[in-house]
Amino acid sequence: MNTTRDFALQLDREDPLSSFRERFIIPELKGKEQVYFLGNSLGLQPRTTAGYIDKIMKDWASLGVESFFQAPEPWMHYHDLLTKTVSEVVGAIPSEVVVMNQLTVNLHLMLVSFYRPAGKRFKIICEAKAFPSDQYAFETHTRHHGFEPGDAVIEVKPREGEFILRTEDIIDVIREHGEETALVLFGGINYYTGQRFDMKAITEAGHASGAIVGFDLAHAAGNIPLHLHDWQVDFACWCSYKYLNSGPGAIGGVFVHERHHDKNLPRFAGWWGYDIHQRFKMEKGFVPMPGAEGWQLSTPAIFLYAAHRAALEIIEAAGWENIQQKREKLNGYLWSLLEELDRETGGRQIRFITPGNAADRGCQVSMLMLQNGKEVYQALMKDGFIVDWREPDVIRFAPVPLYNTYTEVWSLVNRLRDLLK
Repeated sequence: MNTTRDFALQLDREDPLSSFRERFIIPELKGKEQVYFLGNSLGLQPRTTAGYIDKIMKDWASLGVESFFQAPEPWMHYHDLLTKTVSEVVGAIPSEVVVMNQLTVNLHLMLVSFYRPAGKRFKIICEAKAFPSDQYAFETHTRHHGFEPGDAVIEVKPREGEFILRTEDIIDVIREHGEETALVLFGGINYYTGQRFDMKAITEAGHASGAIVGFDLAHAAGNIPLHLHDWQVDFACWCSYKYLNSGPGAIGGVFVHERHHDKNLPRFAGWWGYDIHQRFKMEKGFVPMPGAEGWQLSTPAIFLYAAHRAALEIIEAAGWENIQQKREKLNGYLWSLLEELDRETGGRQIRFITPGNAADRGCQVSMLMLQNGKEVYQALMKDGFIVDWREPDVIRFAPVPLYNTYTEVWSLVNRLRDLLK
């Protein structure tokens, strides 16, 4: 691999998505654009976001509540502008997805419907070091059903001395607890290590054991290709403020496979999930919307819809397949430079806890710093490289295809080289 800056510049010139960077506002420090590598934590703001929110403000000012029906783009049907792109991103048919709430709220709603312990089936199988919100959800739902989390929640841990979960170990644990397992729920990508799980294999193993299978896609949606419908996943939840660039606390999303749509599943209901043709009759007796929309609760946050729309339109314009092609090439380039850096330093200063195999990762790289990690992180931030520090010794960052460049990747690794020397 050519490791010169000139080669990085050439890759940028040849990049068919290079113009999409201009659609985002890049943070600046002292009048200079910073190198923003934290799309895995909060994506950048599209330039059109403020305009879409301002349209909602103007509708509200001129029409008030009649905006739900009389606005140029009636609020009553605003979510229809979002569904097509979202379904493509997660690999679903449109009726299987709904944009609503935030991730943890949606996770709780899905557990109400899909964690139904019965008889000896009461266990939840998840990855060790799942994101804290997931851990708390498992803890509180198992307690709600009268179980001790220590008995009911089975965490699959990496082998001694390893950071990555082996797929065969996950499947072995599912088989071991099969007859006692009510639910298998993993992240699509682990937030700490950046490991991408084999969701198809996990789903097949869970179903073979008679369990329901769901995924938290916080770090996967908008990052990697997903095929939730074809994989037969039962349900999934995600946020949209990371790789989907829809703003802090942005509205989340839910997938419910179509085979569950006609079932009389238990759920917590709200009026916005009521059949749209009868909703305004205000009658007792919940009649859900068909599909995933039947899990909606409250009148939607139109401002959050508008911000989400601005971001999704960029994805639609760029083309989801094109975004994936650049992600693979951009991150392949990054890893070639990092591996060269690791050879130069003799493997004594960095240990990569993100899988080296491209099929087992997305955009994120997690580096375990063996020496002076905090100092290296602080120096990078001071120099305008926005990355992330996770205690006690990990630096995380994620070059994303819509607004990061090959030259930025080269600059980061070059600065790392200087600091490690």
